[in-house]
Amino acid sequence: MEGQPRVVPGVVTRGPAIEIVVDGNPAKAHEGESVAAALLAAGRRTLRTTDRRGEPRGLYCGIGVCFDCVMTVDGRPGVRTCQTPVRDGMRVETQAGTGAWRVET
Repeated sequence: MEGQPRVVPGVVTRGPAIEIVVDGNPAKAHEGESVAAALLAAGRRTLRTTDRRGEPRGLYCGIGVCFDCVMTVDGRPGVRTCQTPVRDGMRVETQAGTGAWRVET
């Protein structure tokens, strides 16, 4: 993960702690948070890279309009993480460009 956690103690009450897997590494999250909020709280800023230039993109609008927060969630590319609630065991991956569907064999 990038940076240090950004949490203000005593200001926000968070749900029970759960664990998600981000790019193969376990990450702490809390029930009731969006995937993007959990990653932001953990200090992660880059959620995807652009198709053409590979430039980093992260949380921008936070309301599902801009698509800068899309990531691959449980093998499904193009998921708007600002609108997707975390759940225990969820697998999240940084998305390159438009992403690619994973075919399980």
